Amino acid sequence: MLRDSSSADSRTSAPTAPATTPAAAARPRFSAVARQVVRVDADTLVRRQTSDEAARPPVTIEPAVDGLDLLDWATTHRDAVLADLRKAGCVLFRGFHIDSSAAFERVATELCKPLYTDYGDLPDAAVGAKVYGSTPYPEDRSILFHNESSHLSSWPKTMCFCCIQPSEWGGETPVVDCRQVHARLDAPLRGEFERKGLRYVRNFVPGFDVHWRQFFRTDDRAAVEDQCRRAGMTCEWWGDDCLRTVQPRSAVTVHPDTGEKIFFNQILLHHLSCLDPIARDALLADFAPGELPRDVSFGDGTPIPDAAVDAVQQACDRAARAFAWERGDVLMVDNMLVAHSRSPYRGARRILVAMGDMVHQTA
Repeated sequence: MLRDSSSADSRTSAPTAPATTPAAAARPRFSAVARQVVRVDADTLVRRQTSDEAARPPVTIEPAVDGLDLLDWATTHRDAVLADLRKAGCVLFRGFHIDSSAAFERVATELCKPLYTDYGDLPDAAVGAKVYGSTPYPEDRSILFHNESSHLSSWPKTMCFCCIQPSEWGGETPVVDCRQVHARLDAPLRGEFERKGLRYVRNFVPGFDVHWRQFFRTDDRAAVEDQCRRAGMTCEWWGDDCLRTVQPRSAVTVHPDTGEKIFFNQILLHHLSCLDPIARDALLADFAPGELPRDVSFGDGTPIPDAAVDAVQQACDRAARAFAWERGDVLMVDNMLVAHSRSPYRGARRILVAMGDMVHQTA
């Protein structure tokens, strides 16, 4: 007996309804839910610590979650960082693992924008397009407190330092609030600095320190004279290839953002009494008094007494903070509110520097 093949085929090929899964059933409900923006408070991403201890920065910011990118966070919370900077003078970012000059340059570009790319005093110290190595100076000697380039007509308002390699011993970058230094000076001395201002003298002598061609980035003497004139600096040529410049500057000024008086200068880096006795005696043996490579006096040309310089150094020392660097640290500094120095150290040490937010005062 023959079977009805068409009937059998139709029974085996008839489609069956697919079973409904829980996920499929829930899909219409999920698709109907409106999307919402979730805002994460900055305090949930970082830990912000303040301190009055001399061995700690005034403000330290650390990641509170794994993998937090400092550049992304700083870009989003720049206003909060700047508020901390105006209040405290410096902010330490710790635990973000900034481990290369390229990574530091990206962060510094955001924190110090725009970055300065033409640092005359150390033209050969660049380690990136806009990042420099720290000042080459004998490891066993301190670099005294100073505000970067405050002896010139242009200076960075903001600076960043990054620790790529902490030293085996020492090597701190002590900082001091210039408002506190101003307040700690005796009123008569403070008034004299404010009233007279300063006069920085620099003698560019071949074979000693940076050459004038390197500093001004030109071989053209007329171009050098023009740069000096525009900076409010007088200059004269002497000897075979020597240049003397005289730059009048203030010792006390007002911070452009806070309106507070600050002790803003480089007295301790330029005054002869601040050199160690061996270096001082060597300079006095090699150079006539008016031909010293660097010198500073009151703005009217009268000498600044050694006792006055000692008072400045003591005011800085009493208000200073010096913390130990950790690998990957980034320190952001308001260069007008805070002066920095460097302690002696032993062992390998690599601190990078970026400068930005330039201030220009022309004649």
